[in-house]
Amino acid sequence: MDVSETGLGGQLAATAARVAERTPQRSAQIAVLRQPGGMARADEPDRVATRIDRLSRFHPDVRPVSPAAIAVGDPAAIAAAGAILERIIQTDDLLGVGYLDGGVAAARAVGRVNIRDERGRLAGYGTGFLVAAGLLLTNHHVLPDARVARFSSVEFDYQDGPDGRALPLQGFRLDPGRLFLADKNLDFALVAVAATPSALARFGFNRLLGAEGKAIVGDFVTIVQHPGGEKKQIAIRENRIVDLVDEFVHYETDTEPGSSGSPVFNDQWEVVALHHAAVPTPNSDELGGMINEGVRVSRLLAHLRGLRLPPAQQALLDAVLGEDTGMPTPPSQPAATGDRSHVVTITVPANSQLRIESAGHEPAPAAPEAIRIDPDYTTRDGYDPDFLGDSHRVPLPVLSTDLVPLAAINRAATTDPGYLLPYHHFTIVQHRQRRLAIYTAVNIDGATSARIRRDPDRWILDPRVPADQQAGEEVYADNPLDRGHLVRRLDPAWGRTPAVAKAGNDDTFHFTNCTPQHKDFNQNQTTWAGLEDYILEHADNRDLKVTVFTGPVLAADDQPYRGIQLPRQFWKIVVMVKTDGALSATGYLLSQETLIRGLELEPEAFSYGAYKTYQVPIPHIEALTRLSFGTLTDADPLTRLEATRTNEITDPRQLIL
Repeated sequence: MDVSETGLGGQLAATAARVAERTPQRSAQIAVLRQPGGMARADEPDRVATRIDRLSRFHPDVRPVSPAAIAVGDPAAIAAAGAILERIIQTDDLLGVGYLDGGVAAARAVGRVNIRDERGRLAGYGTGFLVAAGLLLTNHHVLPDARVARFSSVEFDYQDGPDGRALPLQGFRLDPGRLFLADKNLDFALVAVAATPSALARFGFNRLLGAEGKAIVGDFVTIVQHPGGEKKQIAIRENRIVDLVDEFVHYETDTEPGSSGSPVFNDQWEVVALHHAAVPTPNSDELGGMINEGVRVSRLLAHLRGLRLPPAQQALLDAVLGEDTGMPTPPSQPAATGDRSHVVTITVPANSQLRIESAGHEPAPAAPEAIRIDPDYTTRDGYDPDFLGDSHRVPLPVLSTDLVPLAAINRAATTDPGYLLPYHHFTIVQHRQRRLAIYTAVNIDGATSARIRRDPDRWILDPRVPADQQAGEEVYADNPLDRGHLVRRLDPAWGRTPAVAKAGNDDTFHFTNCTPQHKDFNQNQTTWAGLEDYILEHADNRDLKVTVFTGPVLAADDQPYRGIQLPRQFWKIVVMVKTDGALSATGYLLSQETLIRGLELEPEAFSYGAYKTYQVPIPHIEALTRLSFGTLTDADPLTRLEATRTNEITDPRQLIL
């Protein structure tokens, strides 16, 4: 018997009770899965729709399906959902070879946990995997407390290479004094590894993400594990999710003692659960007589987010909470998420003919500045109206009554108004017909800002908004149009940790924050480009804080091009508190009209005209945009200068603040 399993008695009893209680629902779901197109009906409609939406990030040809239509049994919606799931998940076992590349990278971060007592005697085995640089996740019943962890260790590369020979073991002690977090009910333990970042770099890590849509009933799963403390193994069989229960996911697969603490992956190599138990089914003939249970990663992350730790430990934990992640994650650093994914358990028995290990093949470390957008949108707080201080509350603009029905709805919204799209430090409202932003609102903290180097852009659609309500990549191909940021990428790049700043930077690469701008307009260092910087760093600005509202002027006669209308003008309102405590709000306009004229008809020969920045009264912007900025007009110095209607800005020192 593996001592690693001795703390499992209570977990096994609880798992067995959950499995028995869910027998009727589980049996019904399995029966539906066996029917043609059953996967679209075996789980709840919103889960099915969210799963399809997430799959669209890996498969660009996938389009969203309405959960409401699935719920009422609309034949077209059911057929569309079934066709997508059948094509991508219910395959005939033929997968692209990239699946193996992803598996090699994901498995590299999985190690065997050697459980030892205070005398150094081996007490048993478990499995664990790196979830951030130097942090290992396993089960509570594997490492129940810091004392056990202090005497235990983890070994990587306990596996055979392609030539059948064992790879050299890479062993490391654990360091619970630096970080040890555990919870008996969720059966997890998170512990620091006593090793330098360079020593662990070659193993990568499987990041945990709490986003919805990683798995549903019927999804296949893969478990990379050390069954019985043996070499790393993976099973290529029919392993799939059969039920989702509160904090847990149930699936069929092969595991053994020693597999506790293994990552449960979906077909996209995202971690959806932490494996912890296997129990007999009430009906011995059901699913081969055994049901496996894993702890859903989304629930584990929710628990971790509720903890408050000393600064040094909090900084380590922040690296696990997905604040600088993105998806899809490249194979060299496989994605790790957890919620409702179809679990394909990959167990590699000792006699397996397939080995995903690759001796001598080390992943190139991910570039620290690469754009990686966190798919867990529940972590975004968005724009803060109290950012400039309680005495200077600056609420979001109010849409006119005719604009409200034109705002795209955030499908994940839990509060009103449902059209707000929060990101890290900024918020956007999208026009569903124009497929561009109505406005953006960002808080900028110059005191904690980070100058993050710009790597090659990687823009993605926001999954909370239907794809056909966003202007995507097709608008920008083979023409002189740039993907122009509305919220500048460095504006929200601030915070108490580098990860927070990086998350703000990366969030600006959503297509909702993008607007077509002629390359000569977007790439030129106009006065417009430096407005925020000047007001932050050179103006009479208290606390080095600024709130900025920006957007395109969406005029009815804007020129159509590839299914959208190209904005000719852009507006901006910058708000700060001056050192005397007074609020200052100033408005600006800038035009690219002469640059985009004739783009459709003469893509290689159109007029290059001048573009100028103007300071204008805020009421002028309100009239152009049909937005109301409330009392900000009272803080606008131009509204108090009756003779001044516009003010061309050729140098920031001309600003009237």
